[in-house]
Formats: sequence, C-alpha cells, structure tokens
Amino acid sequence: MKLGFVSAILPDLSLECVLQFAAETGYDCVEIMCWPPSKAERRYAGITHIDVEQLDDSHVARINSLCGELGVAISGLGYYPNALSPDEAEAKLSANHIRSVIDGAASLGLSRVNTFIGRDWTKSIDDNWPRLLETWKPLIEHAESVGVYVGIENCPMLFTEDEWPGGKNIATSPQIWRRLFSDVGSDYLGLNYDPSHMIWQQMDYLQPMHDFKDRMFHVHAKDVRLDQDKLNDVGILAHPNQYHIPKLPGMGDVDWGKFFSILTDTGYQGAVCVEVEDRAYEGSLNERKAALIQSHTFLRNFVPKALPDG
Repeated sequence: MKLGFVSAILPDLSLECVLQFAAETGYDCVEIMCWPPSKAERRYAGITHIDVEQLDDSHVARINSLCGELGVAISGLGYYPNALSPDEAEAKLSANHIRSVIDGAASLGLSRVNTFIGRDWTKSIDDNWPRLLETWKPLIEHAESVGVYVGIENCPMLFTEDEWPGGKNIATSPQIWRRLFSDVGSDYLGLNYDPSHMIWQQMDYLQPMHDFKDRMFHVHAKDVRLDQDKLNDVGILAHPNQYHIPKLPGMGDVDWGKFFSILTDTGYQGAVCVEVEDRAYEGSLNERKAALIQSHTFLRNFVPKALPDG
C-alpha cells in the first residue's frame, strides 16, 4: 500500500508545492484535485491543482517529471460534483468534466479517477435510477476504453438542509453498490472507500472491504466522531452535521488497527489517502500542514514506508 493525502486541503499551494510538501513529509502519493477553475460552492470543492482542460503534452511531461524528481506518485485525479443534479446545466457540466478528468488521467498514464455518482436529492433512489444509467453507462464505457478505473466515494453528501432529504450522492450502501455495479456492467466502476461515512450512518465499515474487495480502487483515510449525546437529543432524522464531526485519523471512532487488518487481508495494494476535513485544524495553512504531518505519523503504524529493492 501507498500512503498519501487528498490535495483539497492545500488549495493555496501550487501543484509543485503540494508534491514538494508530500515529499518532505514522507508521503508516497497525492490524490490531485481537478475541478474546473471556478469559485467553490462548498468546502473542499472548486480546487484545481491540475487543469485537465489545459493538459497538453508539455504539461504532462512537466508533471510526470516533477513526480519522478520528488519521488511522489499521483494516486489518482479527483473531482466530486453532482452529475445527477436537478439543475440540468450543473449536471451536464459535471458529467462533461468527469469525462475530461478521465481523459486527463489517461494522458498522465494514471489508472484512477475518483468522484461521486451524484443524485437528485429530492427524488427516491428508484426515480434517480434511469437518469443515473443514462449518465454513467457512457462515462464508464469511455473510462474502460482508455484504461481508467473510476472509484466512487461512498459519502452520502447529506449534511445540511440544502441536501435534505436524499443527499447528493446515491452510492452510499452495499445494497446500492451491488445494484450499481450490476446495472452499469463494467469492472472499471468501483469504490473510493471511506470508512467514516459508514460510521455516522451506523453501518459496519469492515465487512464491505471483504464483500467488495475486487471493487476497492482507492481508499480515503478520514475519521469521524459520532456524538451519542447529541444524537440522543436530536434523533437520527436530524441533519447529520448536528451529531457527527469529521476528525483526523486516530481521533474518532474508526478502529484503524481493525481497518487495516481487514484491508491487508483482502490483498489491497493501492493508495490510502488522508482526507482532512477536521475544522479544528483549518485555521491556517500551517495548521492544515500540521494535520497532514500528524496523520502521516499515525498512519505509518499501519502503512510502513516501502523498503528499497534488495
């Protein structure tokens, strides 16, 4: 396995500075954010460390050279919009840019793109399904044609009232994953698995790694603290931000020893990338860097640095 982080937490740094920091800190890889250059509409969105629309041969050569010089790989390209938004213009832009990110990954010689399926949060799962297949079957067919695997993060995108009641990402449970993989019908669609999202949904976060071991394309290392007193006060039907808090790995309810015990049993050899969404570390760039240093120190207990051959 390779230990990395998600570049979204360092929006104020250039790609070169992000990779340089990763090298200095001891990370093996980085998941690089590839949003269309724009103003962010939510936290951790709208971040562009690689503009795939401008990715010509010279940019590809420069990026690959930089990674080689610093000894830091790109684990995959990340873009997390809502390609099934009820706003048709937003949905079309999102789907088109997902396709561009897939092409960008192929140009860079990468095999991973991470994203959301999306959802019209005002409709049921069944009512979303025809549009889901209309949008995603062509995208995955294209990804397969260029050799890029698409990992869907299992975040419900259901935190506050503007995402209520269904959330903005439909791929949230094993039942839905099985239906998704069956109906899309391609081995190039899988998971970018984050255990923290299972915990606040009060679901088993270990068993899916066994059940979907062949679909584990990428992993996010994020923790979460479920505040039972708050949950007791507001109830499970409240907006989820009222009773849970994202935390750095080791500071929440994920048992990382058990997590990596199962993950290694499955034979997973991919990237595990820290995703920082802990507000306690967001006050400044130095605090966000400190969050990544602390996470690296903790997770190296489970993902040791690879030894040189021989």
